[in-house]
Amino acid sequence: MQESSTIDWRRVAFLVAGNALSLAGDFVLLVALGWTAVQIGGAGAVTTLVLAQTVPRALMLIFGGAIADGRGPRFVVLRATGARVVVLAAGAAVVLTVHAFWPLVVIAVLEGVMLGLASPATGAMMATLANGDQLVRANSLYSTVLRLAPIIGAPIGAWLIAVGELWQALVAGSVVCAVVFAGLLYVTSGMTRPERTGDEENLIRRSGAGFRLLAGDHRLLWLFVSAFCLDLAFGWPLEVALPLLANGRSWGVGAVGIVVATFSAGALTAGALGALLAHRIPLKLRLVASGVVMAAGIATMVLMPSVVSLAAVALLVGAMAGLNGPAVVTAYQQAAPRTSMGAAMATLALSAVGTGPVSIAAFSALSLLIGTPATWVLCGVIALAGPVAAARALRRREEPAAPRREVVEALAVS
Repeated sequence: MQESSTIDWRRVAFLVAGNALSLAGDFVLLVALGWTAVQIGGAGAVTTLVLAQTVPRALMLIFGGAIADGRGPRFVVLRATGARVVVLAAGAAVVLTVHAFWPLVVIAVLEGVMLGLASPATGAMMATLANGDQLVRANSLYSTVLRLAPIIGAPIGAWLIAVGELWQALVAGSVVCAVVFAGLLYVTSGMTRPERTGDEENLIRRSGAGFRLLAGDHRLLWLFVSAFCLDLAFGWPLEVALPLLANGRSWGVGAVGIVVATFSAGALTAGALGALLAHRIPLKLRLVASGVVMAAGIATMVLMPSVVSLAAVALLVGAMAGLNGPAVVTAYQQAAPRTSMGAAMATLALSAVGTGPVSIAAFSALSLLIGTPATWVLCGVIALAGPVAAARALRRREEPAAPRREVVEALAVS
């Protein structure tokens, strides 16, 4: 029997607003910490700071999913957010009296740990607050917030560090996290801890549940491949190849800003419309057709003869990304077992977090051999594997669910 579509809009709104505030605060801290690191140690210090946050965050995603499944999302998000309040307040006190690089590294590591722990729990909560066709509307709204956060947070961070000092930015971050904590108390009220399965203490074993799900459920596997291919194809063209292209054609740095802005505008518009109408758009269009257009757009961007035509294609690609991203997340949430939702969301999040550095390193090296245009087109070809994998996942959707029940049973006794 098909599950009825329901959504708790009040709690979804509080959850999304809280994450919007938290993410904006993250970008405030990112700019403030990064600029301070430049002043202290130059480019090498910035690289160290980025690694100090991203590596622990990627590692803790896995454990965060396992803890969310064992203790419940409420347990994880409240403790992680509360810990961030303390860490940022203590960090402000330290940097007020100590002008050195090491406090920045410690803050970045602890921030990465807390963010990695909380991320899978947030995805699991969203699947609790909404289901059926309404879940994609909630995810579209959340996706829009993710794209707005840097637009709001980065300028505030630059202003704070320009007119004040780092400790003031850290105090502001701590206050923001305290407000978010208060909102999460409401969102998670009534959420109970999952029943014990006898395996709560084996955290290392449970941390691999997301990967075992991929091995045992082909629909989840193809959805993961779809997200991975699209994420892999996006990183290098926009972050590395676009500045090279603009410089090589004497368009100037303004062209980079225009293209990135139009891409973001397309994604924001599609995400906002998706929050209203995504449940009325067929899944094949949101998941497969949008991916095909994205792949074609990526492949043809490098062939555009002017900034205007390149920006137009970027606008279309951004709009398709605004449809496709929430659709992939929603399909993944609906396919994953409820008892392993945290582990499943942690694995999916690794696709986004882990592919960026890999994309930049691999395609940068390849471009030295075959050139920037050819590598850019190749990225479009790789992106096409995303909608192909999504189509495979949709075919799996129509098959009996027995294999997934076997996976759930295997996870329960593992």
